[in-house]
Amino acid sequence: MTGNSDNRHKKLLIGLGVAAAVLLVKLFSIQILNDKYKIDASNNSTVYDNIFPTRGIIYDRNGKIIVGNKVAYDILVTPKEVQPFDTVLLADVLGVETDFVRTKMKEYRNNIKRIGYQSMVMIKQLPPESYMRFAEIEYKFPGFKGQVRSIRDYPINAGGNLLGYVSEVDASFISKHPGEYKSGDYAGKTGIEAAREEELRGEKGYHIYLRNSHNQIESQYKDGEMDKEAIPGHDIITTIDADLQQYGQQLMQNKVGSVVAIEPSSGEILAMVSSPGIDVSMLADIGKHYKEISQNPYKPMFNRAVQASYPPGSVFKLVNGLIGLQEGVLTPDMRYPCNRGYHYGGNHKLGCHAHGSPLDLENAIKMSCNGYFCYVLKSVLENRKYSNIAEALDKWNDYVQSFGFGHKLGSDFPSELGGTLPTSNTYNRVYGKGGGKLTTILSISIGQGEVGVTPLQIANLAATVANRGYYIIPHIIKDSEGVTIDQKYKERKYTMVDTTQFKKVTKGMWRAVNDPAGTGGTAHVAAVPGLDICGKTGTAQNPRGADNSVFICFAPEDNPKIAIAAYVENAGFGATWAAPIASLMVEEYLRDGEISRKDLERRVMEGNLMSRVKKY
Repeated sequence: MTGNSDNRHKKLLIGLGVAAAVLLVKLFSIQILNDKYKIDASNNSTVYDNIFPTRGIIYDRNGKIIVGNKVAYDILVTPKEVQPFDTVLLADVLGVETDFVRTKMKEYRNNIKRIGYQSMVMIKQLPPESYMRFAEIEYKFPGFKGQVRSIRDYPINAGGNLLGYVSEVDASFISKHPGEYKSGDYAGKTGIEAAREEELRGEKGYHIYLRNSHNQIESQYKDGEMDKEAIPGHDIITTIDADLQQYGQQLMQNKVGSVVAIEPSSGEILAMVSSPGIDVSMLADIGKHYKEISQNPYKPMFNRAVQASYPPGSVFKLVNGLIGLQEGVLTPDMRYPCNRGYHYGGNHKLGCHAHGSPLDLENAIKMSCNGYFCYVLKSVLENRKYSNIAEALDKWNDYVQSFGFGHKLGSDFPSELGGTLPTSNTYNRVYGKGGGKLTTILSISIGQGEVGVTPLQIANLAATVANRGYYIIPHIIKDSEGVTIDQKYKERKYTMVDTTQFKKVTKGMWRAVNDPAGTGGTAHVAAVPGLDICGKTGTAQNPRGADNSVFICFAPEDNPKIAIAAYVENAGFGATWAAPIASLMVEEYLRDGEISRKDLERRVMEGNLMSRVKKY
């Protein structure tokens, strides 16, 4: 019995020894090797001083900075550390009213228990010269200090709507991004700033300081070993040509609408102008100007290039012509009459301007004949290979969608609309089953009725025709270090129309611009010798007032470098305003800013159409 007792005793001692060893190792790890618990235990005596990262720079396609950074300072107050001070002197140094300082301090004192030793931001984005004045006498104001920040700077007035703005996050934003943002942080709210927030924002750092028993900061924690440096945001290279963007804004001054320019071979957006837009001088301090911008009746924050749905007007005739060619119901030599329009249903007529008749496809595009394209749509919808008009219309819808209409293109720019296209069900809902007859559908032949598009989509149409049958999804960001764009922005998307059909319409577009004046070309005003611009005018009916002026084009005819769409609200014929604006931008881009038509440029820049536009 004694032997067994000794064995048990030895085993118990060994077990206790092992347990003690495990505990000692664990304590050594916690107290010596692992700082996490030390830091957690000392949280009540440490102060974290945030270091805000520099936001990434935004460049244009040629390396010009379109959004940079400049230094500003926040003035922080730690209410429990504040001692009696000269209010008048502080207000004078900071450039604020004395009552502002007094009101703020009263607010802090009333909430002192809740605030504790937190530092509160009293003044945001103080310019460096004001901060330097404060820094010289900061010792007179215990509890006050400066915190360096970078704010956005705009060297070029190009693309306020496009770039978007950065502002302080609110509670709603924080709740939608749990763990990513805290009160006092800033984030991109619109435009590129919002779309590429993840890459641009960077990562915050901090310095850790120790407080003594009197809650005074006395030293860095562990001599700064646990401090974290801020990581700057990634720079962004856009597809935008800043000079072209700026020129487009000048041409669209005092007009309502938008201009979108695309490089056809890549789908890269060269310019995206929405007018009226936001001047970049307002973006750096959007809070100061927000009320002014938001109450503007023309809604400058509304990006018409991607958020407005319009009838495309006659530029849509190109799509119907191509569908007719592909369906085999139209040939380039086929001629149709036009007696000031297309007559149907007794005394009904879809009108057209005076021109020669009958016309073939080239001349119908050149002269933008409404009657001709009514016949084309009739042939498409009454094609005998379909059992009825409803089936033919749904096939038509498939064709049109393959051009990028009726749905979002999938651009990397936020808030893009998809537009509208009719199907057989559209007319069944309005007129009853089988109600989609030619007479109720006819207006879509000329881009009216139930067809709604964005300027981005019709610019993409211009790029598709320029490429002879395919497009690359329009996008605004390029690959760069730390930033990779989606593969879909590098892939060709072919339409349902064979590429061989497109050359049958491009000649008509060339003639619309380049045939001699007086021969009926609707876009002769857009001609620039040597550039071989191919274009198509449009005059879109507008229920809100005068017709909208529309023009799409690309240049040169072979190996096109630019495709563009201009859409000007309440501006009348396409040749009056949209064609000059688009063609001037083509000339600016292809000739490196040299404009040969100075009189036309002056007329466009001085033109003020705001009185024609009904306020939104």
